[in-house]
Amino acid sequence: MGPCRFLNPRSPHRGKSRRELGIGPGSVLEWDDDGEKVVVRKAGRYSSEDIHRAVFATPPKARTLEELKDAIGRHVRDKHARR
Repeated sequence: MGPCRFLNPRSPHRGKSRRELGIGPGSVLEWDDDGEKVVVRKAGRYSSEDIHRAVFATPPKARTLEELKDAIGRHVRDKHARR
């Protein structure tokens, strides 16, 4: 979709809509044309793929089934232990 203005400058609902979306002058917006409707959202700084790569930068160490069962047992005992 081509460049266009977010809201009519004379619209009485302009300020309320901007507050609800958390946008102001200079905000970057994403416009998605979905056939019968247009979806406008505030552009994020990072995509979900960027976040996934940052959180899961290295794959987890492979564990045996026995190690996994032992870890679950320890966790349950620690979580439900009487003080």
